[in-house]
Amino acid sequence: MARPRVVAELGRPETPEETAARKAASSQRYRSSKTFRNLIAALIVCLGIMAVVYLGVPRGTPADIPEADVAGSAAEAESTAGHGVVVPKVPSDWRANSALVEGGEWRVVYAPPRGFVEVTQAFSAPDGWVSRQLGGYAPTKTTTIAGIEWDVYDLPADVQKIDYALATTIGSDTVIIGLAESTERTAATTVAEGLGDQIRTLREEAR
Repeated sequence: MARPRVVAELGRPETPEETAARKAASSQRYRSSKTFRNLIAALIVCLGIMAVVYLGVPRGTPADIPEADVAGSAAEAESTAGHGVVVPKVPSDWRANSALVEGGEWRVVYAPPRGFVEVTQAFSAPDGWVSRQLGGYAPTKTTTIAGIEWDVYDLPADVQKIDYALATTIGSDTVIIGLAESTERTAATTVAEGLGDQIRTLREEAR
């Protein structure tokens, strides 16, 4: 019959109770270490799956918004107004962000390299329409561009984000060229020059 093992720490054989306690403690340590290893392994697997999803799933870039169809929208505006409308001639690097006819107004918004330019033609504009559009301010002076006289408005920057504008009339219609605060003032001159011949023609037709 085998003699009981002498435990070095005790200097004597273990009692049955001590043996049971030692085995229970060892089993507990094993279960704890196994649970921790499983947790680490699970985290690694999850991170791996996330990496595969992030790197492997194709993600497209947002589709470019097409430029506004100024010519097509102008034809619709002319049908609504019953007469011709102005179609700005602008540099090739200006983007047409919008062009629409709404509420008795034909409006085109361009984005030059900096800021934006808004050209609005109001059909049969009522008295005071320009003033209402430009915060109630009066023109500061007049200027002539390409043979057309324009009222000039130097405005505070809080007027619908426009701080400079030119305005003129075509029969009962009114045209405003408005610039955002960050836009070079020469942009208004560029648009006005491109509209000169059109305005003269439309004025003749309006007589």
